Amino acid sequence: MARVDRTQVRFQSRGVACVGYVYSSTTLRGKVPCVVMGSGFSGTQDTPSLRAVAQAFADAGFAALTFDYRNFGESAGAPRQVVSLKGQQEDFNAAIRCARNRVGIDPERIALWGTSLGGGHVIVVAADDPKIGAVVSQVPFNGFPRRVEERSAMGTFRLLGASLKDAIRGWIGRQPAYIPVVGQPGDLAVMVNPNAQQAIANMHSSHWRNQVAPRVLLAMMGYKPSARARKLRMPVLVCAAEYDRETPLHLVRQITGNAPRGELKIYPCAHFAFYQPDMRARVIRDQIDFLQKHLMANAQ
Repeated sequence: MARVDRTQVRFQSRGVACVGYVYSSTTLRGKVPCVVMGSGFSGTQDTPSLRAVAQAFADAGFAALTFDYRNFGESAGAPRQVVSLKGQQEDFNAAIRCARNRVGIDPERIALWGTSLGGGHVIVVAADDPKIGAVVSQVPFNGFPRRVEERSAMGTFRLLGASLKDAIRGWIGRQPAYIPVVGQPGDLAVMVNPNAQQAIANMHSSHWRNQVAPRVLLAMMGYKPSARARKLRMPVLVCAAEYDRETPLHLVRQITGNAPRGELKIYPCAHFAFYQPDMRARVIRDQIDFLQKHLMANAQ
């Protein structure tokens, strides 16, 4: 297997300095297609799963560009650990510009890849950029489920209260009132799924923090990427988990139902299994086949 270089890049996103990494095979010559990759809710690019996917794309003949959203990981922005839906979409657009301007990357063969909340972002971003060659959306966010099995009605009320409190602190210029991203059932946390706990227990990251400002949950209540999917003219692959509690299958189907060239693949697992080695390898094979079909065939 050819060696893959991992090169740091820096770019500006509406005045915020973002840090990314380009993965590329040392054996490739000429301009290659590039997959611009965005992580999920509060995710950072140094997690083992995201790095493994980028490595696999580079092994398959693509360049891959990962990046940290503003306020997270190695990117700048303050206050820290604050998710901005609009800001993260702007960061995606800035990363795309970075890829298009990079020597060795074909600006006409850029694909987007996103997982969970990032899987929703790639739908919205691509809807406004018809030059994107293909989109891979993995267990994408498309609105909250009506009920979370591990959270009681009182737990939901507490989470809403924490979100409102944090939003008010943001409006008046105070520091965020953080809560954990992942907690035990009964905890005040964004996710209380035992599978999420296992996923972070197996994650080795220097930059990920189990901490987030919950104000974004209010904005996410009205975030429906499927509403933009009708504008997509490029091929779109949506990879869904059959037993997903975080991004339920019936909501994910709305994306491919609206995308004119949408394709849905369903895997017999839950949301966080996508980040485990066995299922990840299976999903990556399908994603590489899809990207090779739609990007490699258009090589100049």
